[in-house]
Amino acid sequence: MPRRSKVGKLPADIRGWLDAILVGNQFGGYVALEAALRAKGYAVSKSALHRYGSKLERRLQAIRDSTEAARAIAQTAPDEADDRSAAVMSMVQSDIFNILVDLQDSEDDVPHAERLKLRSRAAKSIAELSRASVNQKKWMVDVRSRTEAAAKKAESLARKGGLSEDSAAEIRRAILGIAA
Repeated sequence: MPRRSKVGKLPADIRGWLDAILVGNQFGGYVALEAALRAKGYAVSKSALHRYGSKLERRLQAIRDSTEAARAIAQTAPDEADDRSAAVMSMVQSDIFNILVDLQDSEDDVPHAERLKLRSRAAKSIAELSRASVNQKKWMVDVRSRTEAAAKKAESLARKGGLSEDSAAEIRRAILGIAA
């Protein structure tokens, strides 16, 4: 088993301080960080700090990317078809996949029992997401079916009421646009 990283062994308050400094320095200045940690009584090499900083930077970037994607979805996509939920489920599934890959490639000393527990939780989350995805798709099929029936009924009533073919078709398109 690989040994646990020195940064991982730091107390939580020191790691919090380190995270803030790394972000503030835009993930640079590892030589100075090594000296600052040594002054605080912790011997951590600049290489170990760089590995830790790279992981932290990737994770923060993934969070920023997910947040920006969610914001773009909220601003540009109407949610009548519950597209946003599908997009969020997809993003969460991607995150779970990335976490599983990180767990597999982890340099930290994660005991097998703990690793199994984490994978079990991930599997449960994936199953719940899959169920939600299936239910969302069933709901969408139901909405489209009911919308199609309503559009046919409205078109039929419009024709009986004496509306032109063009007007009836326009009503049908407007109703079907709701579930598009």
